Amino acid sequence: MVAGDEGVLRRSPQPPDLLRLHEAVATLFATQGDWRRAYQHLRSALDIARDGSLRDVLTSSYNRRYLDERLYGPFADRRPARPRPALGIALVDLDRFKRVNDTYGHLVGDRVLRRVADLLQEGLPPDGFCARYGGEEFVLWLPGVDAGDAVRIVDAARVRVARHPWSELQPGLHVTISAGLAHEGPDAPTPPERQLRSADDLLYAAKRAGRNKVAYHDAQSTQLITHSE
Repeated sequence: MVAGDEGVLRRSPQPPDLLRLHEAVATLFATQGDWRRAYQHLRSALDIARDGSLRDVLTSSYNRRYLDERLYGPFADRRPARPRPALGIALVDLDRFKRVNDTYGHLVGDRVLRRVADLLQEGLPPDGFCARYGGEEFVLWLPGVDAGDAVRIVDAARVRVARHPWSELQPGLHVTISAGLAHEGPDAPTPPERQLRSADDLLYAAKRAGRNKVAYHDAQSTQLITHSE
């Protein structure tokens, strides 16, 4: 139970308490006529509330809304003034997760999702992030890294999940992930949303190849490669 309990404790609802604190202080300054300080605390409260709306409630990773903003919304700069950096996008799926829920129950399944999210968020590049795409799927956003580094980052995440002591959560439990990685170099014409679709196709290839693998296209041969432990 160690891994799951730690995840629950780490996600104690501190941000809502901080939100209420900023709101209360803003109200206090407003009643005193100190509008500048009231505005500062109200702005902090709004920032906290917005960040909470972009986080997945279960795993505390970013959520689908945040990912969609990066793909389609104001974060997605269609005609950037500066050169666009290289970008890797990986779609990650827990292998046979339904079997985990059916065998150990949904509470254990939730703890597995939380722990996997923690493991996926390790070792990401600056400005990189992990977002829960839906269900047992996550997206890794890897900006500013070349193709080789992107493969190493995603495969390192796969190895961390495979080697994690899952039996401490439930005896006999073992969890692995599969991933599809699509990488584009700097100033690539492929928009990120199309990269995500490519990553989805590669994820299915990793599943068909036996799971617990990372599938990607080699830049030179454009052949499908699977990477296993």
